Amino acid sequence: MDAASFRTSLTASEPPAELDPLLQALWYAWNGHWEKSHDAVNACPGPDGSWLHGHLHREEGDLDNAKYWYRKAGRPRPDQSLEEERESMLDAWTNN
Repeated sequence: MDAASFRTSLTASEPPAELDPLLQALWYAWNGHWEKSHDAVNACPGPDGSWLHGHLHREEGDLDNAKYWYRKAGRPRPDQSLEEERESMLDAWTNN
């Protein structure tokens, strides 16, 4: 899925069925479903899953936990807003 299609899907009540688990977790995060996003990201091993996991804990305000996940992702905790970080993730994980 490309970034434009993903953004369009954000108005739906559920994520598109064809989304991989990582983009599904991002979709839930973007739509304010923290718990669903957190549950979904648990099925996403590797640096990208750790990046989103860090993002979620930063959103939650648990900065120590966020720092742990960003470190696992090999990324510094970003200085950008949560929205800007989600845009960065979308750009990294879609066929723009």
